[in-house]
Amino acid sequence: MTRNHLEKRTLSISLLTITGLFAAMITLMTAYICHIPYGSNGGYIHFGDTLIYLAAALLPRPYALTAAAIGGGLADLLTAPMWAPATIIIKMLIVLPFTSKTPKLLNAHNLVAPLISLMISATGYYLAEGLLFGSFIAPIASLSGSAVQSGGSAVLFLLSASALDRMHFKNKLWHF
Repeated sequence: MTRNHLEKRTLSISLLTITGLFAAMITLMTAYICHIPYGSNGGYIHFGDTLIYLAAALLPRPYALTAAAIGGGLADLLTAPMWAPATIIIKMLIVLPFTSKTPKLLNAHNLVAPLISLMISATGYYLAEGLLFGSFIAPIASLSGSAVQSGGSAVLFLLSASALDRMHFKNKLWHF
């Protein structure tokens, strides 16, 4: 085996491992840690999106999409199964505004991304709730919960990413 082939294989294994770890952490943070039910629709406030944002800023897009879909989907299967199909799609969509192509987690792109993700998430769950319950009037009440969830996750992402950048975490993680 050549050195280049070995490095590529090591990188692939590392990416798969980190993706799996993020999926597990997203599941736990969403389903059990700071899991606060609200409303009568089965929704809940959580900070699992913080880890989705971190995965999106750290991992190449296909891996971040996978971690978000698996983590969010499993959390809903464990707590509110009717939401799982919508969650899988929405969590993948909130990854899209982020970039992992810079040396730092926090960059101009990723400073704005949580706000865009908040709008995607709130709109996605509004539409999903309207379809699930047959009314697009009642879900308006859930928008405040979506804002708290996504807004809180955005603040935690900014704090976490800033701390990790001060530690040069991304450089240390991908340096072989």
